[in-house]
Amino acid sequence: MTQTAVSARIKALEAALSVSLFERGPSGARLSAAGRQFQPHAEQMVRTWDYAAAGLSGGGADQLALRLGAQLSVWDRLLVDVAVWLEREQGKLPFTLNYDHGLNMAEAVEQRLLDMAIVSEVPRATRLGVCDLAPDRLILISTEQLSLVAGADLPLFINLEFGVDYDAHVQAVLPNRTQQHIVLGNALMGLRYLKQRGGMGYFPVSMVSQDLADGILYAVNGAPDLSLTCKVLYLLDNPALPQIQEVLRGMRLLRAEQG
Repeated sequence: MTQTAVSARIKALEAALSVSLFERGPSGARLSAAGRQFQPHAEQMVRTWDYAAAGLSGGGADQLALRLGAQLSVWDRLLVDVAVWLEREQGKLPFTLNYDHGLNMAEAVEQRLLDMAIVSEVPRATRLGVCDLAPDRLILISTEQLSLVAGADLPLFINLEFGVDYDAHVQAVLPNRTQQHIVLGNALMGLRYLKQRGGMGYFPVSMVSQDLADGILYAVNGAPDLSLTCKVLYLLDNPALPQIQEVLRGMRLLRAEQG
């Protein structure tokens, strides 16, 4: 395409959206705030087009093009496991996995950016379908043997921000007991940081069971466990609902195997 044709298409897109996607100046053009906001949607539309075109061009009629996401990093493993399970079960190409944990997953499903999303909190009065999966049990672990007793010195707390219920639980268990903490958005990164730096934090049992058995980490005495709900959101009118139901079946089986 010529530069003139590209410019004309951009102007037509900006007119359709009623916003300026680029800031133009003597040194060239760069994305505006609206352009940066629109960029992930544009990229997703391009990917959707690629999947649709590939499926219609032959040889891809039996392949899935579902887009999955997870609100929290603790479920990245489940996304990978269900992709492998489905490929083994049906011999089909897996789907797109979204690891952008900053994305509002419920809105992404409602806007059809994602077909399914694993979340811990479901919006009120949602029109989305909701499937309950087995919850995750979080335990407070430490790199040294500790007890939650009055007056005990507590180490660095690794705060993973698992949602409102998690925040309330942590505040109840550790009210002003540790002033030093660090916030990490990825559970695996947080666990690695904890093991190298030292400290304590709430992590899923499935993630730390081997380290507990090996004596690398210790369960903090007197600390109550926390149940982290796990739910899957999807649109009931999604044309791929039969495939979504199959993925849900795989997720239930995998969660049951994980105990």
